[in-house]
Parts: sequence; structure tokens; C-alpha cells
Amino acid sequence: MNLISCSINTLKGLYDISGVEVGQHFYWQIGGFQVHGQVLITSWVVIAILLGSALIAVRNPQTIPTAGQNFFEYVLEFIRDVSKTQIGEEYGPWVPFIGTMFLFIFVSNWSGALLPWKVIELPHGELAAPTNDINTTVALALLTSVAYFYAGLSKKGLGYFSKYIQPTPILLPINILEDFTKPLSLSFRLFGNILADELVVVVLVSLVPLVVPIPVMFLGLFTSGIQALIFATLAAAYIGESMEGHH
Repeated sequence: MNLISCSINTLKGLYDISGVEVGQHFYWQIGGFQVHGQVLITSWVVIAILLGSALIAVRNPQTIPTAGQNFFEYVLEFIRDVSKTQIGEEYGPWVPFIGTMFLFIFVSNWSGALLPWKVIELPHGELAAPTNDINTTVALALLTSVAYFYAGLSKKGLGYFSKYIQPTPILLPINILEDFTKPLSLSFRLFGNILADELVVVVLVSLVPLVVPIPVMFLGLFTSGIQALIFATLAAAYIGESMEGHH
């Protein structure tokens, strides 16, 4: 009973994270739901950038690749290498999922530093990177959880749940709790790093608006890319673990 109560409380805590607010927000009422309008706006911009880039990449492929085609092929090979390293030989079907996660988070993170969101005025709040909102990072983390449960169940069936009593049934509570802490750590790591980076830049610009913030902004671009890679790598590792068994 204590285990069930702990698991329910952990899941409720993950759901309640969506209520965390930092600053003011621009809300839309959709049906009976209240959503963060600025997150949807910036997410749509990021999706448009990704779709536009994909259309450019596949529009006119050449036998002798151009510089742009080489770049897109390199990105694809990079994502395939990450997926293969973490998942194993059965990585193929998961490349689109891992690639979507990596590219969406990467472009979202960089958009916070490169796109002039502050120029667009809203009735309340302001535009920022989609990953600067806890709702986005929790949604991505929950998608990852659904993906690795699906991967394990599709390969092993109900035998997948035997992992919870390996290597010994004594570890059952810890193994169950692990599935709740994975999305928590994924969402908070990404959200915390992106929020902290943007707050540091804003504070430095307000104090020393000329030269000092520039190195911090470049460092922010680097760490933003690293955070996208970490999230995608962990997502692939969780999927690989669920398909192979308890590590």
C-alpha cells in the first residue's frame, strides 16, 4: 500500500508540475481548458522552421550533394549514430522519434537566443523559447515515457513487466519508482537549464548591455545544443533499455 501511495503521489506531482508558473503568461481559453498561448505561438514557429528546412532538404536531391544537402545528410547520420549507439541493431524504427525530439529541442533552445521574441508584444507575458516553459518539457518527457513503454511491450509483450523483479524481487519498489523519476529528471533538467540561461542573459543585458553578455550568449548556445543532445540520448537509452531488459 505504501508503494502504491508513493507511486500515485509521484504521478500526481508530475501532473501538478504543469501548474508551475515563472512570471506572467498569456492564456488562451480552448473549450474548458486554459493553455499558455505564448508557448503555442513559439512552438508553431519552431515547427514551421523544421518543416521548411525538411522541404528544402528533400526538394531537389542531387547525385553530387550540394553544401546544404551535405549538411542535412550529416544531421541525419548524426541522429542515426546516436540512435544506433543507444538502442542497438533495432534502432531503425526509432530514428524518426529520436530525430524529432533532438531537432525540436535544439531549434527551440536556439530560438530563445537567436530570434527577437521580445519585439512581439503580448497583452500579458512575453514570448520565449518553448522549452522555457515547464509544460513543454513535461510533455516531451511523457512522450519519451510512452515511447519506451511501447518499445518494451511491443517486443516482449506482458513479459516486459518481469523487469521490475530483476535481478531480485526485493528491488520491485525501486524499479517501479524509477519509471516515475525518469520523466521528472528529463523535464526538470531541460527546463531548469534553459530558464537559467535566459535569466542570466536578461540580467547581464540589464546591468552591462554592451560587451559582457555576448560571451554568455555564445555559451548559452553551446549548452542549449548539449541539452538537446542529452535529452535525445537519454530517450534513446531508455528505449534501448526497455527492449533489451534491465541493465
